[in-house]
Amino acid sequence: MNKNHILISANAYHATGELEAVWDLPEEDNGEYVAVCCHPHPQHGGAMTNKVIYTVSRTLAGLGMPSLRFNFRGVGHSEGDYDEGRGEQDDLISAVEFAKDAYPDRKLWLAGFSFGSWIAALQAHKQAPVQLISIAPPVNRFSFDEFVIPNCNWLVVMGDADEVVDPKAVFDWVDELSPQPELIKMSGAGHFFHSRLVDLREELEAALQGNL
Repeated sequence: MNKNHILISANAYHATGELEAVWDLPEEDNGEYVAVCCHPHPQHGGAMTNKVIYTVSRTLAGLGMPSLRFNFRGVGHSEGDYDEGRGEQDDLISAVEFAKDAYPDRKLWLAGFSFGSWIAALQAHKQAPVQLISIAPPVNRFSFDEFVIPNCNWLVVMGDADEVVDPKAVFDWVDELSPQPELIKMSGAGHFFHSRLVDLREELEAALQGNL
């Protein structure tokens, strides 16, 4: 286990057990932000090692902020069992509190991919990030009825060839939101952005640079 690979203690935070996590650290820290990134569905192979959320986290580190990836309960070395999104929100709260304790007085960036973007979205208005990043939000697979649009910069990235999350459902959902997030439609990109991860990183860098 490298020095950036850690276990978040359940004693200090909301999780029911220890959560496995890893820091992606910037070469040059801008000193202003800290990020937390949420992986895809735990019951479908989702983990903090997922290539998409790894790309997102490493991109944020490249923008100058420490970025924390963590495993939801029951994944990898994280304790507990899958809880249909309820306990996973507690896991995110634990990760956010841990990140803020590690880097106090910093503004939060919050990101998620697929299932992870649902969890991040549900908690965004409570955790008050200055930037929310939603990659392939699964609006046709999970209920966003409790979602409250956060008062922050918000970026949605969606491949128009996604085979898991219905692209049209996402585009229609974004159209109905007020205020609307910034939307990036990646032509020909599937759900896991196979062969498009470099493009994803470049799209994120271009969209987010101005929000630093």
